[in-house]
Amino acid sequence: MSNAFDVLKERGFIQQTTHEEPLRELLGKERVTYYVGFDPTADSLHVGSVLPLMAMAHMQQAGHKPIVLLGGGTAMIGDPSGKTEMRQMLTMETITANAERFKVQIGRYLDLGTSRGMMLNNADWLLQLNYISFLREIGSQFSVNRMLTAECFKSRMEHGLSFIEFNYMLLQSYDFLELYRKHGCRLQMGGDDQWSNILYGADLVRRLESAEAYGLTFPLLTTSSGRKMGKTEAGAVWLDQDKTSAFDFYQYWRNTDDADVARFLALYTFLPTEEVRKLGALQGSELNEAKKVLAFEVTRITHGEEAATQTQAAAAAAFGEGGDSAAIPTTTVTRAQAEAGIAILDLLCSTGLASSKGEGRRLVDQGGLSIEGETVTDAMTVIKQEQLEGEGLMLRKGKKVFHRVRMS
Repeated sequence: MSNAFDVLKERGFIQQTTHEEPLRELLGKERVTYYVGFDPTADSLHVGSVLPLMAMAHMQQAGHKPIVLLGGGTAMIGDPSGKTEMRQMLTMETITANAERFKVQIGRYLDLGTSRGMMLNNADWLLQLNYISFLREIGSQFSVNRMLTAECFKSRMEHGLSFIEFNYMLLQSYDFLELYRKHGCRLQMGGDDQWSNILYGADLVRRLESAEAYGLTFPLLTTSSGRKMGKTEAGAVWLDQDKTSAFDFYQYWRNTDDADVARFLALYTFLPTEEVRKLGALQGSELNEAKKVLAFEVTRITHGEEAATQTQAAAAAAFGEGGDSAAIPTTTVTRAQAEAGIAILDLLCSTGLASSKGEGRRLVDQGGLSIEGETVTDAMTVIKQEQLEGEGLMLRKGKKVFHRVRMS
């Protein structure tokens, strides 16, 4: 069986490690318990969370045991890493509701709730801490001078760092210690912006338990155009179908830049590396087939086989390649609305193709909107009832964003 470390390295998951050779040796000879934390600060995970989930899945497939740690406690504080200002303070009710949504989404990637893996919430121990006892045991192990050299704090000093955020590193480090003590967890993984927090956590385990603990980070990916992964002009690409439809999710991957195809196939699918290399080596128009494979595989993992098949067919229909258009995002208007006529700017806002009438007007003025293949040139256009009869209207924003409007 392949060493999990080699698999992650070959596919491009590894940015930094605390002790590369000892960690590789450990993963080759023992079943290792490892964890990644996810703070439920939103009501859905987004594409940026897919990379750590895929890395965890590869580790689990190699026989190691994942702990998904929901940050019900740390989300009450807010991680300053990668932020130029303090995060919004959330209520316990909001955090709990978000965590429940995360559970469903993460369960599509990992086998949890069995002997093969588990999901925990750090609220179970962080909210019960006695502050004085915590400071005596944990705070005494941290040097403020050294903490201030950490990148996550250095980048915030110019903008102001609150004391509550300064505690975040201690809490995340304590999580690692708690997971080692109760579950024998030896490895923490996370994005490279978590490097400082991971280092301190591993060091805390060594100091207080005289045990070897390890850290591994993933690269913070951007596309070849420099855009942060999961960010589009329309906003974040979410794993929740109510926030980003399976069709739009599929199209996000289908529209991958040519230069990113091979890398994304390695990171975001379970295809064998030989097949990844073969698909990634395609050139010109043939590379579109590799993009279709990428989009189908990522959508299948995230939303299931049925949704992937439907969205693939809907995409083919939208681009005139045959197929079923049923999965194309659709907005339904009432007959009364249709009879009164619907201003195109209002329709763009209600379908989500524009966030405001001003944005919709700019879209029209720039020739970026078409209806049934015809470019809309007048921002005062009104959609009439007869246009919405039958299958309704197909709107297209730019070259790749489709939306159907029907009358109920």
